[in-house]
Amino acid sequence: MSKFSLFGRFTVQEGERDTMVDILLEAAESMKNLEECEIYLVNISENEPNSVYVYEVWSNENAHQASLTLEATQNLIRRAKPLITGMERISTLETRGGKGI
Repeated sequence: MSKFSLFGRFTVQEGERDTMVDILLEAAESMKNLEECEIYLVNISENEPNSVYVYEVWSNENAHQASLTLEATQNLIRRAKPLITGMERISTLETRGGKGI
């Protein structure tokens, strides 16, 4: 059982972290309809007030890429873009298993 996983960080404008979290939680909600998206977690660190971390697990990389073309995803991206000052893909991972998968 091999899955495609991403761990990334969004850096946002001063004071916009909560707005970005809300947008990403909407994205997580929309992913509930996609079987291929197995995990979509939105995280913050109190030590980084302008950062939001996202951890995703997908059935495969193609499913992740396809999700980026969905109308709902595109609308959320348009809303988030003005807030984002940087994006970093910390790691692309191959999930082998464990609790939650």
